[in-house]
Amino acid sequence: MGNDEKHHCKGRGGMHNGTIYGMGFFGAAVYFIQQATGFWMGALGVLKAMVWPAVLVYKVFEMMKM
Repeated sequence: MGNDEKHHCKGRGGMHNGTIYGMGFFGAAVYFIQQATGFWMGALGVLKAMVWPAVLVYKVFEMMKM
């Protein structure tokens, strides 16, 4: 292996972890924007879409009493 080769971390099934996060972000953004009643609620929905994985992990740890 030469120094010129790029190394990429891949998740399961050969998909990049960023791709999985991106698909989740896009789906969450669409959901939150559809629920929005105005521009600022839509903007808030995009922000929620960015942080939903952290909230999910927090809730799982909270349920497991960790």
